[in-house]
Amino acid sequence: MSKPPLDPDVADVAPNEPALTAYDEQHVVTYIRLLQAEGQGADWREVARIVLHVDPEREPERARTAYESHLARAKWVTEQGRLLRGAGSK
Repeated sequence: MSKPPLDPDVADVAPNEPALTAYDEQHVVTYIRLLQAEGQGADWREVARIVLHVDPEREPERARTAYESHLARAKWVTEQGRLLRGAGSK
């Protein structure tokens, strides 16, 4: 895996595939930031604005959907996808 971008644009909805995708590899940093924010109890609206670049005041449904789907994908990637556990882990 090549070095992922630090702050890539995100899709309105994260992938929901049963395998890791190129999108997942490009958004590793996004996933880490989402997980850290959740662990720190950050407000989802602030996270959507800063991490996902979606304004929850102007587009509340889009922001909430993007936040929820990307957070769910971040959890899947770390728990089942193993993207963040190291390439040697299977």
